[in-house]
Amino acid sequence: MLKTNVSRRAVLGAGVAGASLLAMPAVLRAQDKSLKVGVYGGYFKDSFDKNIFADFTKETGIAVESVAEPTGEAWLVQLEQAARAGQAPADVSMMSQVAMLKGQSTELWAPLDMAKIPNASNLIDHFVNKYPDGRVAGIGAVAWYITLVTNTDVFKEAPTSWNALWDPANADKLGLLALVSNSFLLEVTAKTHFGGTNALDTEEGLVKAFEKLAEVKPNVRLWYRDEAQFEQSLKSGEIPMGQYYHDVTGLAAKDGQPVRSTFPKEGGIMDSGCWALSRVSEKVEEAHTFINYMSQPKIQALLSRKVGTAPTVKRDLLDLSAEEFAAVSSDIDPIIPRYDLYTSKADWLNQKWTEMIAG
Repeated sequence: MLKTNVSRRAVLGAGVAGASLLAMPAVLRAQDKSLKVGVYGGYFKDSFDKNIFADFTKETGIAVESVAEPTGEAWLVQLEQAARAGQAPADVSMMSQVAMLKGQSTELWAPLDMAKIPNASNLIDHFVNKYPDGRVAGIGAVAWYITLVTNTDVFKEAPTSWNALWDPANADKLGLLALVSNSFLLEVTAKTHFGGTNALDTEEGLVKAFEKLAEVKPNVRLWYRDEAQFEQSLKSGEIPMGQYYHDVTGLAAKDGQPVRSTFPKEGGIMDSGCWALSRVSEKVEEAHTFINYMSQPKIQALLSRKVGTAPTVKRDLLDLSAEEFAAVSSDIDPIIPRYDLYTSKADWLNQKWTEMIAG
């Protein structure tokens, strides 16, 4: 059950776009109003089909054809190529933040009319994605957290700070994500040791963060690309500490596994996906109706309960119990990734990462 969650992540994920691209539900032929919606494949898409899209159609009369997206970057390329040919493989897509920024650079996203999305006022501010000139490019769809995870047999006490990654007592005990652009460890380093992610504004600041992060290397047993590999090692206690997804760790704990997820005092890493409208889509009205529907507190709460995502709307608008909220999110201010750096300095960051960290 747990491994199916893996396919949700835009930056890591791998939904397979297969028959769903070709299959057109009968409901589409019966109704004039329809919308193609791209979501990450596998478990994620199945959950949306079952728990969200059918009710949306009931309420609005707009039929949804869900499309399984491949990884964020691959889907972006497909959308770009299709847009140049005047086609939209999906009208609205859930896109990672880095893909959002790359799409902005080619004006791939149709600016959204906020007057037609009144529920967007429910959103936490950083979930409204804007072009440099202020036009709205995307609206926060769902979020998720990467936290500090430990095996409870090995670590009787939960760590309280990301500083545990640097603790010499944890030599050869860590599993960390393998890429600069999906681990967000530079941001963790900046928040833990340099007062915040603004420390990454300059190249000098980035080098300092790389140097500090390099001190973690003796503690790292595994730089992982395959989530399932680390998950197994965490459960067995072979690699008893690391960074991992809060929701998946919670599910494993519920299944009786000796694992826990902790939001450190510096905050968990919050990553998220945005709803974005292809500039060549002819379903502009339907798309606005859809995004407005998805921005309701009751729908965000439903997603938390059924899909395990963190809400993009303000906490006080939700009817989630304290326990339900804690299962997917936290009131501690999150570490927000510096997505701008992964577009503006991608090659430089990858080179430094290879040289200084994971090489």
